[in-house]
Amino acid sequence: MSKQRIYFQDLGQIAYKDAWDYQEKLLSENVAIKGRLRKAAEEGEPTDGLQTTHHLLFVEHPPVYTLGKSGDPAHVLLSEENLAARGIEYFQTNRGGDITYHGPGQLVGYPILDLEHFYTDIGRYLRNVEEVVIRTLADYGLKGERSAGETGVWLDPDKLGKARKICAIGVRSSRWVTMHGFALNVNTDMDYFSFIIPCGIVGKQVTSLEKELGHAVDAEEVKQKVRHYFEEIFEAELVEADRSLTH
Repeated sequence: MSKQRIYFQDLGQIAYKDAWDYQEKLLSENVAIKGRLRKAAEEGEPTDGLQTTHHLLFVEHPPVYTLGKSGDPAHVLLSEENLAARGIEYFQTNRGGDITYHGPGQLVGYPILDLEHFYTDIGRYLRNVEEVVIRTLADYGLKGERSAGETGVWLDPDKLGKARKICAIGVRSSRWVTMHGFALNVNTDMDYFSFIIPCGIVGKQVTSLEKELGHAVDAEEVKQKVRHYFEEIFEAELVEADRSLTH
């Protein structure tokens, strides 16, 4: 079986809403193609090579808090006025999960994959995204782990008072096409997490590669590792996309 081709783009630092709109555009294009393919199959018409496309976007956002569709707005501990005064944006989103923070020094990855070309299992997809991060952390001597009942990647999840989250994950799927994704704290300013209850989980900490290792980490090196393990785990080939972000 040939590897799936995933078009890769590193969009650099862009506003959260711009990245969200771009993801929605890619997802909508894929859903529309799947509708046309389904209709062609029902009517016995040729598809002329029409197929969905997979994408992986890397971004970094200016400071922003995002709330999942089942999250509690009370987990944001600042008023709208205080958010504005600190230059922090806030969005209620259509992904799973609760509240999280995105900002400079964080690697955010948005896979837009048609899972019907991989496997139709969201739980397996989430575990595989976690595994990409776990293997990346291992290259830095850190043991990333899963915490029972909580999506994401943790350090010491079962040690009372020591559990700390290093990567948040929240996704949405429409007709098996994914969007949203993961946020790995690399050289992130952790102070921003003190103004929320991260992921709605009380009594657990958040951390970053920089905090754990005691020094700043080469962000480009981290990106290369994540790309490598994404290809490995998803048995896919990442290719540079020739299309640019449109507003």
